[in-house]
Amino acid sequence: MSTTTAFTVEGMSCGHCERTVTAELTALPGITDVTVDTRAGQVTIESAQPLDDDQVRSAVTGSGFILGVRI
Repeated sequence: MSTTTAFTVEGMSCGHCERTVTAELTALPGITDVTVDTRAGQVTIESAQPLDDDQVRSAVTGSGFILGVRI
């Protein structure tokens, strides 16, 4: 069973931002797909299991951005 979760992300503005966030998140266990929308300031994550918000937050902040709320 796949789970889809979306978050707001602050500070993304370009393709480099998108690639950086995507790389960090896809490295997490269980993540099967990541879609980043820099214009909307959102990231949508497909995973094989429910996400650990702390791991997602760590990956996004480690990329230099601010993870906001689930949407």
